[in-house]
Amino acid sequence: MDEGKMDENEWGYHGEGNKSLVVAHAQRCVVLRFLKFPPNRKKTSEEIFQHLQNIVDFGKNVMKEFLGENYVHCGEVVQLPLDFVKQLCLKIQCERPESRCDKDLDTLSGYALCLPNLARLQTYRFAEHRPILCVEIKPKCGFIPFSSDVTHEMKHKVCRYCMHQHLKVATGKWKQISKYCPLDLYSGNKQRMYFALKSLLQEAQNNLKIFKNGELIYGCKDARSPVADWSELAHHLKPFFFPSNGLASGPHCTRAVIRELVRVITRVLLSGSDKGRAGTLRSGPGLRGPPVCEASPFSRSLRCQGKNTPERSGLPKGCLLYKTLQVQMLDLLDIEGLYPLYRRVERYLEEFPEERKTLQIDGPYDEAFYQRLLDLSTEDDGTVAFALTKGFRFC
Repeated sequence: MDEGKMDENEWGYHGEGNKSLVVAHAQRCVVLRFLKFPPNRKKTSEEIFQHLQNIVDFGKNVMKEFLGENYVHCGEVVQLPLDFVKQLCLKIQCERPESRCDKDLDTLSGYALCLPNLARLQTYRFAEHRPILCVEIKPKCGFIPFSSDVTHEMKHKVCRYCMHQHLKVATGKWKQISKYCPLDLYSGNKQRMYFALKSLLQEAQNNLKIFKNGELIYGCKDARSPVADWSELAHHLKPFFFPSNGLASGPHCTRAVIRELVRVITRVLLSGSDKGRAGTLRSGPGLRGPPVCEASPFSRSLRCQGKNTPERSGLPKGCLLYKTLQVQMLDLLDIEGLYPLYRRVERYLEEFPEERKTLQIDGPYDEAFYQRLLDLSTEDDGTVAFALTKGFRFC
């Protein structure tokens, strides 16, 4: 990327979360990821650079080791002309969801992360003949904690995602509760996975997006967005999944296309495609928690019918869902177990502030840092080292 010749008109708003905002180039398969901050919170350019470099190092030295080389794109930190960043910020402001405008894009440092645009890919030049379809899923945490640190009984029965659904609807962030439950997706049971993916398609919120040639064709941009239209989605997808029954339109055609989409996504999630370096994650604790979430509509429906809920069928060890779940389960502390460890570290640093760098709290996230994360000990010896290791892995 030639940082000296930047034109804000070549870039468009792609999306944002709580801490960063992403713009995509109109022609090239790259995106820029900028940090966001509340209006009254300022950081120096050096702090911004180090924050972004830590993200790169963490991906390169930690997540690649855990998930495998083909599943992690680390990107690189780039410095951009400040005038370009300011003009870009003005250009995209009208496209940002109102609910995300409580934080501003960093326009003072000029630093951003440059990453490949996986919604478009390098084969974009063939898009006129064969469109590029990208499905983005945020699966969330796939297990219920069973640690003795958890004191609230509800947390042993209902997953974090389903509890948050009730909170977000009550506070007005979303209009209605999604039927999606992560435990159904991670179950490996195709019936439960089908229900989970179909539920995501019905109420995508910010957990599912579908792109065609880099353009968002399905998914909510804001809590006030109307419910996405399945018939419109089916229209986009028919070149990929034309119904075998030959129907070209109508509700039966739409259902057939959606069913085929879910089938293909399920197959991809269960397949192992990492042909590069394998992750070196050591086995953590086995999945001993409840196999189902009591709040899952799938489970409730079966109970109402007097049927037993299908157990986990197990995920193939090479598939991405299995790897993701293994990383999630490196520790099972929940916030109730984590907070006392956080307080221990906080008190220690109040007494010995110079130790912050020695303990690598702010990086560097290098090979030595990764080796610390491989410590699977579960017995708390009361040390700051134990609290840091567990805290880093939980976060």
